[in-house]
Amino acid sequence: MHDSWFHEFDATAALTQFPTGAAFIERFSQISCDELHQMQNRQFMSLIQRGWQIPFYQRLWGNVGIEAGDIQSLDDLPKLPTFDKSHLMESIENHPPYGDFHGFRPGARAVVHTTTGTTGRPQTLLYGVHSREMQNLLLARAYLFQGMRHDDVVHSIYGFGMVNGGHYVREAILHFTKATLLPAGTGRDTPSARQVELMRDFSATVIVGFADYMRKLAETALDAGIKPGQDIPLRMISGHMGRESKSLISSLWGGAEVFDWYGVGDTGTIAAEGPDHDGLYLWEDAHLVEVLDPENGAAVADGEPGNLVDTVLFKQDIYPIIRFNTQDVTRVLPGQSSLGLNLQRIEGFLGRSDNMVKLRGINVFPHAFAGWIAEFDALNGEYLCVVSRDDAGRDEMTLFLETRTPSDSALAEQVSERMRNGLGLAVNVVLREPGALASQTQVEHRQKAIRLIDERFYS
Repeated sequence: MHDSWFHEFDATAALTQFPTGAAFIERFSQISCDELHQMQNRQFMSLIQRGWQIPFYQRLWGNVGIEAGDIQSLDDLPKLPTFDKSHLMESIENHPPYGDFHGFRPGARAVVHTTTGTTGRPQTLLYGVHSREMQNLLLARAYLFQGMRHDDVVHSIYGFGMVNGGHYVREAILHFTKATLLPAGTGRDTPSARQVELMRDFSATVIVGFADYMRKLAETALDAGIKPGQDIPLRMISGHMGRESKSLISSLWGGAEVFDWYGVGDTGTIAAEGPDHDGLYLWEDAHLVEVLDPENGAAVADGEPGNLVDTVLFKQDIYPIIRFNTQDVTRVLPGQSSLGLNLQRIEGFLGRSDNMVKLRGINVFPHAFAGWIAEFDALNGEYLCVVSRDDAGRDEMTLFLETRTPSDSALAEQVSERMRNGLGLAVNVVLREPGALASQTQVEHRQKAIRLIDERFYS
């Protein structure tokens, strides 16, 4: 008789090693830097042994002259090369359909998903039993840290299908919390109008998902005469805030408390904001995070922006991850937080280095626009950046913005001036009516709305 999925994961042992709730606070209020380093080093050396069993790492490390035995401790981590999505896509192309980066063999249990394809062709994602449940556990740690309770009704707007989000969130909440879950998905899974009715009828107290669609749902509720904060008793919001204004999201949902967290499909949750709202705490017992210069790969000083590179210490079954360059930009916050936890903190998602555009010599991250746009009450927060090149070879950016009500040219000029001050260069501002950009941003159908179209590549 074959064992079930549940026989392959020891939840009791996992929760002892990677605690949640009050046990998490207690552990990291007391742990010393030396104890944490020793814990990381043991897992790291076991992870390196697993890496040498996999053709992808044999090739990646061998190409730079690394041999088995060269990595003796965590101190040797910088000797290893980083890899990114392009390496994984090359592996899949040469060894379809899964690639050779995972160590998966027929007969082993595995979960198969793909990325959304926001920055290109979707990438295959593979999870073994242990690493899948560990990712679930660490996401639940984030939710509990932020204040999710056993009596909460959680409305999830993460998508289903081949993408990981909705499935992953569902498993985390059902396996490691006692909250009740409404797995609504995106607007494609459950129409927006129906979603706000469900939130009202089931008295949703928490919503989890991407900020773009949260904002859209709040507008949908108001249009339907459903008032967030009264008809929907929401008290907590947790999701991917990026550069969105958390105060705006909170106000749209009747003053609910807003929390950010960070992770990618490959790694799971890496860091989460806590009740002090003082940066996102890194799960250093589970992840080794480096922040590296996008140009030369050198470590940057705390407080300086760079690419987040992650080594997942617990992922030793299928698809071990050793120095994965997410190409997401963040920075480590200096100093300690008021909670007294002995964990580093990051600011969160600042943009993508591979989704950055260079405009007349200045690096521009379209995701950074969200905070500036939120300063204008006449705008509803929906936007799209289009970069083009004229016949003379001059690059221009046009920022399309949706308004709440009919507006005149004075608003466009005010927004243009704010962008000029923020970016250090001028952009063209075009105002559109509510909903006009939805077909291009796909905000109701994608987990991550499209915010940038670079026409220079297609001209």
